[in-house]
Amino acid sequence: MGMKVLLVITHNGQRIDDQVFNTVTACLSLGDTFDAVVMGYDCEVVANMACQLPGVNQVHMVLNEALQHAMAESSAEALLQVIEGYDYVVFPWNTTAKNILPRLAVLKDISPITDVCEIVDAQVFKRPIYAGNIIETVRSSQAVQMLSIRAASFSKAVLLAQAQGQIHAVSVSLSATQSRYVNATISQSDRPDLSAAKIVVSGGRGLGNRESFSLIYQLADQLGAAVGASRAAVDAGFVSNDFQVGQTGKIIAPDVYVAIGISGAIQHIAGMKDSRVIIAINKDADAPIFQYCDYGLVGDLFTVLPQIQQHLQSSR
Repeated sequence: MGMKVLLVITHNGQRIDDQVFNTVTACLSLGDTFDAVVMGYDCEVVANMACQLPGVNQVHMVLNEALQHAMAESSAEALLQVIEGYDYVVFPWNTTAKNILPRLAVLKDISPITDVCEIVDAQVFKRPIYAGNIIETVRSSQAVQMLSIRAASFSKAVLLAQAQGQIHAVSVSLSATQSRYVNATISQSDRPDLSAAKIVVSGGRGLGNRESFSLIYQLADQLGAAVGASRAAVDAGFVSNDFQVGQTGKIIAPDVYVAIGISGAIQHIAGMKDSRVIIAINKDADAPIFQYCDYGLVGDLFTVLPQIQQHLQSSR
């Protein structure tokens, strides 16, 4: 009998989180099919969408008012009642999962294997440590493997035209928790989402101040790109931490990553080294970023960027 895999689908109530589609590919490397679980309240549209994931068999739909805002305590308690009988419980490694997974692991008395970048076989997994400088190989003989998947390391699955999975409504009993949802402030932007964008333009400390960071916005608008930043730029107050790319920020893998005025600290490299093409602009020829980029330009960004923008404008 094959191994039973359960994918935990994170969502915003209306659509599936982008990292889930990469996690589907990881699930399919564990077996030909998998089951999924969608938790929330008034989120039937997400469960229906989950039925169109390639390889999905059954979609457990857990509707409860206490699960509306994906509070970690309630979500972990609900999952505990769903995961029985599964050999693998697989999460996308996003902020929602980072909140829920550790609690579920404690309740199940399991050591989770997080940030998996390669599935070698049924019991062997690879994951980056030390800001990606070392890839650790982990062998686990636990009865249940609880994994989270690094989206940047797996290709993105595409929804099928027709649903192939079946929805299975599940009822759970949840105890009262000491936490309650107050509110959420969600930033809105007309630009592509940093986590899912195909092109990302990032700025670093070399821009000097918040006002100069407008050059990054202008170039991103011309390229239809998302905007990112190094931790140094965030710490200096040029932009909010929503834009941070790196070990303590977002880990992304766009088709094109443009690093402007970014020296290339290893913590930043850990967040974007899986990009297909990396372009760097820095006036310091010895900047570490040039060891990682596919194309590097040594020059003053305040001279180079206006020239690039002018060229893009004239080539339209």
